[in-house]
Amino acid sequence: MTLIKSISGIRGTIGGKTGENLTPIDAVKYAAAYGIWLKKRHTKKGRLKVVVGRDARISGKMISSIVSNTLVGVGIDVINASLSTTPTVEMAVTFEQADGGIIITASHNPKQWNALKLLNEKGEFLNASEGQEILRIAEADNFDFSPIDEIGVFVKKRSFIQQHIEAVLQLDLVDIKSIQKAHYKIVVDGVHSSGGVAIPALLRELGVEVVELFCEPTGDFPHNPEPLKENLTAISERVVAEKADLGIVVDPDVDRLAFINEDGSMFGEEYTLVACADYVLRKTPGNTVSNLSSSRALRDITIKHGGHYYASAVGEVNVVQKMKEKEAVIGGEGNGGIIYPKSHYGRDSLVGVALFLSHLAQSKKSCKALRASYPAYFMSKNKIALTPTIHVDDILEKMAVRYSDEEVSRIDGVKIDFKTEWVHLRKSNTEPIIRIYTESDSQDHADKLANKILDEIKEYI
Repeated sequence: MTLIKSISGIRGTIGGKTGENLTPIDAVKYAAAYGIWLKKRHTKKGRLKVVVGRDARISGKMISSIVSNTLVGVGIDVINASLSTTPTVEMAVTFEQADGGIIITASHNPKQWNALKLLNEKGEFLNASEGQEILRIAEADNFDFSPIDEIGVFVKKRSFIQQHIEAVLQLDLVDIKSIQKAHYKIVVDGVHSSGGVAIPALLRELGVEVVELFCEPTGDFPHNPEPLKENLTAISERVVAEKADLGIVVDPDVDRLAFINEDGSMFGEEYTLVACADYVLRKTPGNTVSNLSSSRALRDITIKHGGHYYASAVGEVNVVQKMKEKEAVIGGEGNGGIIYPKSHYGRDSLVGVALFLSHLAQSKKSCKALRASYPAYFMSKNKIALTPTIHVDDILEKMAVRYSDEEVSRIDGVKIDFKTEWVHLRKSNTEPIIRIYTESDSQDHADKLANKILDEIKEYI
């Protein structure tokens, strides 16, 4: 069906034809290319080692085994973390002083998808030029595997999630005592993936009473795994039924985080970062970064605390690069991704949970009251499926020209800023779609702007 090669890794649907889907042969090809790239990158080192982990999706064991053994064949030692989270593997690279890492996950995509997310020796995603070099090696299809005496060693290590939790608990801004005193009762939707293991374990360490929903890591997602309102009816109902203080939802690889208020309403995934940033900025004033598709609320909160806000292109590696450049104290993406440099430069739901609960406990507010304390913006998130006849670049250029009298950014697709609202149009890195995000001062206005833009795009298709 689909194979996407982008800044977000190698992502595709399982089954089908080689080169058109993520087949076993494609997994070998790109894992070998990554291994060869690593060896070229570290020519002065001896034996290299790579951490490999996966989420719980059904194809994970198969792809993980293929990737791990391909790296062994290239002459690289593999530390297999098995069931894990994306941020856990990122941190495991540094725990083990490894030379890289691969996470087998398609993040928020449905269960027929999987992917190889590639990390460097810092446990951070590769940049665009590094990714392009790996694609070049893969397409050259001229691999040099190791002779018998030089093949890598495969070892298993299952302690990384606990090490990750311990590292989160040691962060200065994580107020364990206040969280314990609050006696929270929290419902967790783990979407039958690794979040169902990691998040409840963290919460219990924080003294929270946990109600588990879809926390068995079977990989058979009970609903669309993207943590959006329309997919979260079960946890909303459960929070109310349990009289819980809030609900926590993560995506399959645990780098996106959303909260449910005590009455079952959405805290709003865009406001996950806003709330965590508010807390961090109160304690350590500084700058913030989010991507162009994220809410203006982060900018408002940052200015309130005397800092400067900066926007990057969409993609974690772009946000991280801008954060380092601007020395941001916190950043992330409006899809619920929290990046806190005091921990590591990667979206991390465990860090987000700990910071958010510290903030909530210290504020002595309910979840809904905390949300009401922030600037009220409303978003509409839409998409158009791509077909061979749709020329994305031409459409984006025409829309930029159409609104040339407004403030237009071409950093990533086309973002058009109006006085009280904005629209961002871009080709997705992770799905064969055009994303159309709008934000305004009411849901009705955001929806109307989205429908207007959608109608205009259809004129060019």
